[in-house]
Amino acid sequence: MPKAVKKDIPEVYFTSIRTKVGTSLLDKLSRLLDKAGFGKLGLERKYVAVKIHFGERGNLAFLRPNFARTVVDKIKEAGGKPFLTDCNTLYVGSRKDALEHLETAMLNGFVPEVVGCPVIIGDGLKGTDEVAVPVKGGEILKEALIGRAVMDADVVVTLNHFKGHEMMGMGGAIKNLGMGCGSRAGKKVMHCDSIVEVNSERCVGCGVCARTCAHGAPVIEKRKCHIAENVCVGCGRCIGVCPTDAIAPIWSDKAGLLDLKTAEYALAVVQDRPNFHVNFVMDVSPFCDCHPESDAAIVPDVGIFASFDPVAVDQACADAVLAQPVIENSYLGKSKVKGRDHFGCVSPSTDWTKQLSHAEKIGMGSRKYKLVKVEN
Repeated sequence: MPKAVKKDIPEVYFTSIRTKVGTSLLDKLSRLLDKAGFGKLGLERKYVAVKIHFGERGNLAFLRPNFARTVVDKIKEAGGKPFLTDCNTLYVGSRKDALEHLETAMLNGFVPEVVGCPVIIGDGLKGTDEVAVPVKGGEILKEALIGRAVMDADVVVTLNHFKGHEMMGMGGAIKNLGMGCGSRAGKKVMHCDSIVEVNSERCVGCGVCARTCAHGAPVIEKRKCHIAENVCVGCGRCIGVCPTDAIAPIWSDKAGLLDLKTAEYALAVVQDRPNFHVNFVMDVSPFCDCHPESDAAIVPDVGIFASFDPVAVDQACADAVLAQPVIENSYLGKSKVKGRDHFGCVSPSTDWTKQLSHAEKIGMGSRKYKLVKVEN
């Protein structure tokens, strides 16, 4: 019998949040990229999509544009043609079309004069400029609807704010790749198996959920909310905005398909082309940066992680967060859920390991990794 081919364990490079006099965090990011082999991407005359979340208007937990500038400068030094990109959202907010999206990006500091390159909305003006990409090795999806500008690039680099997530437990490189690069139609495909329910005892009928939903699913009657299941797309936007925590996913094997579909969308984005991923474990908010607010961090800042493997880098960041003490005066510190890990205590109906396990299963990367520390 032929011998099984032994796969190398991917390396994840890490630098802490600590700095010494005369060395900035941007300097440490630059050194981290060098040590992690960023120069091996072969960027000469290549179009490089730098996928980043520009932050919802009012949210301040998103990554600072200065980090993007450091990466953009590295790409340009290597002869590449970088552009920052993200795709439009499915829900009502300040990023549902390219005009509002660009205005929000500018408000949050993502302008060419600051980041050093163009800012392009990946799926066009109305979120309809997409490419149907075959998902090689996908078990659920045959194709993924990805923003055209993302797919037109030769190389993909992701800059990811690692944080909690109300529908997937946590969000990092896989979430930024899959959900972030899907067109509006693609986002609906990923969410369509999940719906939510309302705890009537907690609901106060404030209507915040109804004002947030793009599809009219929350209906307020007699000062209580109920969900019109025939129009709910399961985006989870209402979960995070509810002031009394009255809304939660109806969790089932079918609802859990969100995690698996997102992983397969991520695979569609990175398959067959060079890719590199940088996760920032700082300002670890309980929920996604899609919210028009950012709750306090649930654990102390850790540092920056980088790898060619999106699965390994997400696993390393999850391990790092779980090893941190809880900030008591935070959403996590105030959680009544006990006996679970940090992500499970914040969003009890989620299982953050699903996306990683499935991503590994379909060949996108490995949950095993070797951590390489890069200090001053």
